[in-house]
Parts: sequence; structure tokens; C-alpha cells
Amino acid sequence: MAAVLLALTLAAPVLLVTSGPVPDTNNGTVPLVLWHGMGDSCCNPLSMGSIKKMMEEEIPEIYVLSLMIGKNVVEDTENGFFLDVNTQVSMVCSQLAQDARLQGGYNAMGFSQGGQFLRAVAQRCPSPPMRTLISVGGQHQGVYGLPRCPGESSHICDMIREALNRGAYSDLVQKHLVQAQYWHDPLNDDLYKQHSLFLADINQDSWR
Repeated sequence: MAAVLLALTLAAPVLLVTSGPVPDTNNGTVPLVLWHGMGDSCCNPLSMGSIKKMMEEEIPEIYVLSLMIGKNVVEDTENGFFLDVNTQVSMVCSQLAQDARLQGGYNAMGFSQGGQFLRAVAQRCPSPPMRTLISVGGQHQGVYGLPRCPGESSHICDMIREALNRGAYSDLVQKHLVQAQYWHDPLNDDLYKQHSLFLADINQDSWR
């Protein structure tokens, strides 16, 4: 377990946020909620599926929930690009609230944009309580430029990059591209504060 966390720490910046103590559940083991990054899915055996399995092997009897945003893996991957982040956060809040195994509290680990989205869950949905958030490489101050996606999603990233360059703060792009919702142009801070549908709100920068 320690080796896993060390590897994650070395791989990307990590934000660790803790809240007040909550009662442990599941025979003393706090459940773990995972949210994948851009271009990935909940259950990819080479990424999140492997991490989930590793956690379950390292921590006896732990309950690990790897979040699926949608009805299947394909939808989950596509929604990471095209489903309004506020809608995604609301979906997760509802899912967590209905999961009996999480009601005593849970730890959370988010990867890339998943870490940022889990912070929004912590801010907007205090029940059940998030005990600790580990955000691996989350863009908590936003991005200005889009990295390439892993695996076979690179062509989608190229398309999104072109749209962002044309008008990240237009209503059309903001409403239909996830990455536009955490776009933070340092040269147009007023536009960001006025038109960002997600990041400006959770960072308390919004003029809305």
C-alpha cells in the first residue's frame, strides 16, 4: 500500500485534504471512492481496474467504489469529455448518498480531473462525509492548454483542443466540453470569472 501511494506521489502532483474524523465502517476499514481522469474509465484493467484490485488486495475487507459516470464503460469514457461537470457531480452525490456502505464516511482518491471533481463533491455534498481526499494531478487552478489523452482517446483531445482554442468561454463550448469548464485563461481573468460554469464556482471566483 505504501509503495502504491509513493508511486502515485512521484508520478504527479498530489493534493491531500482532510476533514474531521468520521466513524470507521466495514469492520474498522474506511471505504474508498475512486474517480478516474480524462480519457479513462472506472474499470479499465490497465488503470483504474488495476488500482481497485490492488487496494482490495492490500487492505482486507475494504469496500472500493470506482465511479462509473453513465450506464457502461463507453458512456463513462465519453462523459469525461462531453457531460456537464455539474451534472456529473450531482450524479455522484446522489450515488454516494444512496450507497449504504458509505454512510459512515469514506476516503476519496481522484486522478487528474477526477480529483478536481471529487473536491466539488466534498464542497457541495457533505453527506455522506468525505474523510480524506487524495488528488493526483488534479487541475485545481484550471488549465490553459490541454495535454494529450492516454490510449486511443488522443483524436478526441485534438478535437477538443481546437474547440478550446477557438472559444473556451463561449456558451456552446462551456456547456458541451468538460475541459472548457476548468479552462482558466490567465490573460482573460474577467471572462473566466463571468463565463466559467464550474471551476470559477468551486474556487469561489465566479461573478454569477
